Amino acid sequence: EELCGDSIAVAESADSLIVVCSDGLGSGVKASILSSLTAKMASTMLQQGCTLEEVIETLAYTLPVCEVRGLAYSTFSILQIMRDGRAYLAEYDSPAAYYGNRDKLLDIPRQDRVIGERLIHEAYLELVPGDWICLVSDGILHAGIGGIWNLGWGAERVGSFIKHVAAKGEDAITSANEVTSLVNKLYACQPGDDASVIFVCARRPRLLNMLFGPPRDRAADREVVRRLMECPGNKVVCGGTTANIVARELKRELHVDLSSMDDKVPPTADIDGIDLVTEGMLTVSYATSKLKSAMRFSDLAYMRDGASRLAALLLKADRVEISVGLALNPAHQSPDVPLSLGLKNKVVDDLQEALRQRGKNVTVNYC
Repeated sequence: EELCGDSIAVAESADSLIVVCSDGLGSGVKASILSSLTAKMASTMLQQGCTLEEVIETLAYTLPVCEVRGLAYSTFSILQIMRDGRAYLAEYDSPAAYYGNRDKLLDIPRQDRVIGERLIHEAYLELVPGDWICLVSDGILHAGIGGIWNLGWGAERVGSFIKHVAAKGEDAITSANEVTSLVNKLYACQPGDDASVIFVCARRPRLLNMLFGPPRDRAADREVVRRLMECPGNKVVCGGTTANIVARELKRELHVDLSSMDDKVPPTADIDGIDLVTEGMLTVSYATSKLKSAMRFSDLAYMRDGASRLAALLLKADRVEISVGLALNPAHQSPDVPLSLGLKNKVVDDLQEALRQRGKNVTVNYC
């Protein structure tokens, strides 16, 4: 298997998001090791509270320079975004990042600084909702070289296409996939260089609150439902008994949608004020499987079954709060039910892990 010479690392600290894109010189094992070392070192040091100067100085002194070509063995772009929208960009021998707001491509006010005999291009930005930043490796700029384009796609044409993609207002992963899909076509599905693209979009966080199972104490029903309704963001109720409790406490009707049922997943239901009402264990387990299978939001958006709709809502959210009811359901203790369904805690743990693998901030509490 051919190793990729590009590496991407994403880390989150208490007050910032850190993204590092590194490109190792050449290709193969050496390039892969050097780029992954660079990306991991930078993201980990920033995550642990090191200053950006310390990180860049460490990388500049650590990474060797090729004696023959006089080039750095590994280039990098570092982007750190604070919770209040302040952003810092540092680039070393890597293609210039693209920055814009919706359908506008904006200039990045870069300054040069020499650290450890390495020339670093730096920029400080103030991001607002609608802003986006796109980091690329040089394999993106070289797409189509010697074929469709004599000298490759080029920075200017790449910028125009990225602006076109960003104007659609899609999520970051969809935008990045659109760029890499075109790059693959420009390479005639035989890439001549490692190509990486990272899209970062600035927007308000999307919240999702999920009530999974009835509370252990029936006297807590009203309080649990009240907390669910007061939380901002999308609201999801999983479990037939739980849905009946929510409908009763809200004094609203519960309507079952039989048209949403398929061979495996039970039907969904409707309660006014709740974004999605599903069956419990089976639906959550199937939704978790879809998350683990790397399905994208676009793959799930138009499916009608409860598991697909639940997975789509979870993928769209940035922060997920799951309230797990501890009341026992005798049906889940049956020896005929698979172990993964017989233990609610395992189902919740699997879901939590799948969401965190997708970069979601997950909180679980029990009631």
